[in-house]
Amino acid sequence: MMRLNIPLSVLNLAPIRQGEDQKQAIDAMVELAQATEQMGYSRYWIAEHHNTPTLMSSATAVLINHTLANTKTIRVGSGGIMLPNHAPLIVAEQFGTMAVLYPDRVDLGLGRAPGTDMLTASALRRSTGKDSVYTFPDDVDTLLKYFGPLEQQGHVKAHPGVNTDIPLYILGSSTDSARLAAKKGLPYAFASHFAPQHMAEAIQIYRQQFVPSRFLKEPYMIVCLNVIAQESDEQAKYEMTSMQQFFLNVVRGSSQPLSPPVEDMDEVWTAHEKYAATSMSSYSLVGSQASVRQQLIDFQDQFDVDEVMAISYIYDREKQKRSYQLLKDIVDNA
Repeated sequence: MMRLNIPLSVLNLAPIRQGEDQKQAIDAMVELAQATEQMGYSRYWIAEHHNTPTLMSSATAVLINHTLANTKTIRVGSGGIMLPNHAPLIVAEQFGTMAVLYPDRVDLGLGRAPGTDMLTASALRRSTGKDSVYTFPDDVDTLLKYFGPLEQQGHVKAHPGVNTDIPLYILGSSTDSARLAAKKGLPYAFASHFAPQHMAEAIQIYRQQFVPSRFLKEPYMIVCLNVIAQESDEQAKYEMTSMQQFFLNVVRGSSQPLSPPVEDMDEVWTAHEKYAATSMSSYSLVGSQASVRQQLIDFQDQFDVDEVMAISYIYDREKQKRSYQLLKDIVDNA
């Protein structure tokens, strides 16, 4: 049975907006967390990216702690910590410390990709690349042990960390991550906001292969979607051009800040660039509240996910907050 009244959460990359600086980007990240907390969103996740001058989400744990310190109830976590870049013990100590400071408010989403190019991944100095990607399943097990009971620990322990039972989430954009999350009996978050191609297959694999664990009895599926809700379809489509410019930057490999909307994207991109950028963002909820509601119903009719995580590349901060409020109202009134 299709469910519409499901938990909603937020993903933020802490982008720098055109005309603003690094501090303003971090302030905007906190401001949005405070606003969505008031709206009743379940969790607020911050991404990890490196060597990207227009995204402030490199020191993810620092930003999570800063957000926790400036909010009261919303869960805050990583979307995600990219394990090839980090020794599991360091991650356990950092998140264990936050769990002591902010009990029952910390999530740890884990990714297998480096979140950057390979030269930068090498500069992060955990390894030169492939080894730490292949050890991802073992690293997940190590983290589960570090956060578990004292009697399961070896000589090396995470202090703080032991007995915190910080919930782990497997993040992914492929079927490999779906199989891993299913095998380990962990909740799974799929990155449809930029890599939608394998979403349907990944959801099916995760649900079919899920093995109950001490962490989770049934599969729990989170899908991240681009959401731009405004007062009218026309206004939403106009605001969406900021998101389209964001994905155009990805296609071009350029580093432009989050840009104001434009009247005509066809004056900005070529037909080939349009196809490439649009294919990355094909799972987007865009329009008036009525339109977004119907799009969400259609999505849930097909996939019936347990939670939607929304990311909204909207230039105007107040309109970004309005988008999140309109989405929350849809779910609350379902």
